[in-house]
Amino acid sequence: MIVDAHHHLWDPGRRPYSWMTGAYAPLADKFGTEELRAVARAAGVSATVAVQASATEEETRDLLAAADGSGGLIAGVVGWVDLTAPDVPERLAALGAAAGGDRLVGIRHQVQDEPDPAAWLARADVRRGLQAVAAAGLVYDVLIFPPELPAARALAEDIPELPLVLDHAAKPRIAEGAWEPWSSDLGALAEYDHVSAKLSGLVTEAPWDRWRETGIERYAARLVEAFGPDRTMWGSDWPVCTLAAAYADVLALAERVIAGLGPADRAAVLGGSATRVYGL
Repeated sequence: MIVDAHHHLWDPGRRPYSWMTGAYAPLADKFGTEELRAVARAAGVSATVAVQASATEEETRDLLAAADGSGGLIAGVVGWVDLTAPDVPERLAALGAAAGGDRLVGIRHQVQDEPDPAAWLARADVRRGLQAVAAAGLVYDVLIFPPELPAARALAEDIPELPLVLDHAAKPRIAEGAWEPWSSDLGALAEYDHVSAKLSGLVTEAPWDRWRETGIERYAARLVEAFGPDRTMWGSDWPVCTLAAAYADVLALAERVIAGLGPADRAAVLGGSATRVYGL
């Protein structure tokens, strides 16, 4: 079974997404469950994980409701709560009690957008919120850039009871051909067994019009090497990926990278790891 461990759903008519400007303006359209179903089914994907794209609990409730009405397609939701709030446990409980709340599997915050992302991850109030996430039996998706990989490692060291999932391989600068210290810092984070990573989001870190020509497979292969198949999960990052590649193209990239693995390891990357880590 193929599981898409990372995609989004949104409707800019319901709430603003301020980042959908400039080169990202083509994304300012409705991408809902039926649009997802069309591309996922065509690619042979059986289940998915919808991930927040707005720092609002309202969007998370919408994602949970979409999962509840998806007929099993959306098996999990990585939502958002204000991790700095004093009542994170109550907020998580409220989301769990909402329609589709049983699909809530994780929480994410756009750490990459903070003025000082590394300092934000180290804040006492954030850490308190993350401990509440762990206590609720949820996963925390880490959205950062390469310079924050050491901060993510410190988080993994300090809260070992919190399962972490690194989104988009920490967005390596593929367009610039940058390799170090990303590769070494990635390996250091992967030393922690409770940290997994998503083979996702790479096509939009390469030049959008020629991502196939930039050695992108090298970055993807390094991710799989660092975390191993049992802690690597494929995600489309749809519809963001459509800026550079079609949904099927992103899946095909992952399949090429893992082609040399055995059947069990390929199955882990394409579905087994996501199913286990998120408890789908």
